[in-house]
Amino acid sequence: MTKGSITKNLVTFAIPLFFGQLLQQLYNVVDSVVVGNVLGKEALAAVSTTGSLIFLMVGFINGLFMGNSVIIGKSYGAKDYKSVEVATHTGITFAIIMGLVMTVWGYFFTPILLGWMGTPADVMQNSVLYFKIYFLGGLGNILYSACCGVFQAMGDSKRPLHYLMVSTVLNTILDITFVKFLGFGIGGAAFATIIAQFVSAFLAFSKLTRVDGPHRIYIRKLRINKDVLARELRIGFPTGIQNSVIAIGNVVVQSNINAFGSVAMAACGSYFKLEGFVFLPITCMCMALTTFVSQNLGAGEIDRVKKGSIIGSAISIGCAELIGVLVYIYAPVFLRMFSNEEVVLGIGTTQARTESLFFCLLALSHCLAGIYRGAGKTTIPMIVMLSSWCLLRITYITIIVRIIPVVNVIFWAYPLTWSVSSIVFIIYYFKGKWLRVGTAV
Repeated sequence: MTKGSITKNLVTFAIPLFFGQLLQQLYNVVDSVVVGNVLGKEALAAVSTTGSLIFLMVGFINGLFMGNSVIIGKSYGAKDYKSVEVATHTGITFAIIMGLVMTVWGYFFTPILLGWMGTPADVMQNSVLYFKIYFLGGLGNILYSACCGVFQAMGDSKRPLHYLMVSTVLNTILDITFVKFLGFGIGGAAFATIIAQFVSAFLAFSKLTRVDGPHRIYIRKLRINKDVLARELRIGFPTGIQNSVIAIGNVVVQSNINAFGSVAMAACGSYFKLEGFVFLPITCMCMALTTFVSQNLGAGEIDRVKKGSIIGSAISIGCAELIGVLVYIYAPVFLRMFSNEEVVLGIGTTQARTESLFFCLLALSHCLAGIYRGAGKTTIPMIVMLSSWCLLRITYITIIVRIIPVVNVIFWAYPLTWSVSSIVFIIYYFKGKWLRVGTAV
């Protein structure tokens, strides 16, 4: 990342991430496609209502590991290989601990969380079942993400793709087998997911124990270095909070959607699955920019950081808007994957056509946040997301839905908050403070 063509480096790094994220999205969509077509809209609603809660928990913990990736990337760029080794072992050990914590917490608090969201009675039982089983795989989920974070911080985005290919194929086969042929119902879909998660975690972890380089894992060295963990948390905690406040905002959105019944839940859940594909170029370039910025700041390449941030953001914005246009035009076709009921398709299409042309703003916000994280400035994205994607979003929905009690007005919360965050991020970018102090981790 510190030498050669900036565009080539970013694109070459992002392409495997793109296919990996594509597989990850297909991985997430399989449950909804199989459940929606085999078990019906109530079961689809049950799976859909868990998505925001899953992101709330998983997003926070994965955000914590962003600090680990930034430290590894900067240390590797500065050729400080001992620090890479210590950070890797500390991060993986912490991932194992947090994976176990998430498993226990998610399993036992499921009914309470779904109750807070106002989950309708006709989908509550299935939602609780799916959620509890899903979180039995918490360790596999978190460990896989942490291992992939190590590979990506080192500039390797291909190995995570290979492991995800295996787990996606496995998840699809198990989903169809458990739900359609063996009749295990919604619980079968959840079991298929956690089995595939553990397989991908095992493949990634075992490779790290054999790889050549300072990021190789030695089982006997798996322990937490308190100083390194403190640095990782100082950088990662704001990102974890950011992910959580976004999720909290989405939980509020989901709660308001739930009030309109299972049809609205199924429709919006289907759209959110579709929207996940929009995140592919955005997420990939955001991750590429974080690694690019961290390694180049570690190497002292300030001008290269400036050029790379502009090039990467432009690529992501262009791809996101192109996808947005396609979603606007073909939304009914895409949404038919999940349900053939016209009322579900109608609501889902309305949401898609309300939000899709604003995907450029979503891309801009995520790319600038990724740049600031790579510079170790994770507090700024946290504050911006807390104020716009959580507080403003909640305030808007709380007021507007009571004035105009139709589900359509909820959809405008997203373009509104994407616009606000983009404006604030742009102002902070041109002030340049993130770059002047960005080398300090």
